[in-house]
Amino acid sequence: MTTADLAGWIALVATTIAAVMTAANLGARITGFGFIVFTVGSLSWVTVALGKGDQPQLLYSNIFLTGVNLIGIWRWLGRQARYDEGGAVAARRSAAAQAPTLFAGGALIGAPLTGQGDAKLGQVVEAMMRCDGAALAYLVVSEGGVGGVGERLHALAPEGLRFGHDGVTCGLTAAALAALPVLEKEGWPASA
Repeated sequence: MTTADLAGWIALVATTIAAVMTAANLGARITGFGFIVFTVGSLSWVTVALGKGDQPQLLYSNIFLTGVNLIGIWRWLGRQARYDEGGAVAARRSAAAQAPTLFAGGALIGAPLTGQGDAKLGQVVEAMMRCDGAALAYLVVSEGGVGGVGERLHALAPEGLRFGHDGVTCGLTAAALAALPVLEKEGWPASA
């Protein structure tokens, strides 16, 4: 097996693993490490192109992608990780106080929605803010479906919601959430 052949296998495996890591959207750190693995893949593709000698498109595209991957590493392991950690530290400090008062807004999207009896009802997919006072207008939550296919979106007013380190809690049952009006792509309301 030549160096180019070995590099081709490394590139294939690294690119596949990195694609799963970044597509899963499991947080800044996992996404950042996904870009590190992408960098291993793009450098391996550069090695393949140099070893074969007749693939300039593969060479130039992966030199460019290596640069893009380095920006991804900086973005997710540097900048975004710093933001996430700052929010997490502030939330932990407020939780240690007698009256916890902070919840990291960046942690809201993707947070689980829990209802009566600690039943997992869905997931927060968006937070709509009011422009005339910087208050939360409503949360958009997803329930049903698999991987976004067949899911139903609902608007939940902030009254009756409780935010915590483990997600958002409400007093609804799964049936009550499913009975709420479904948000259509073009019909999100101004308020819940």
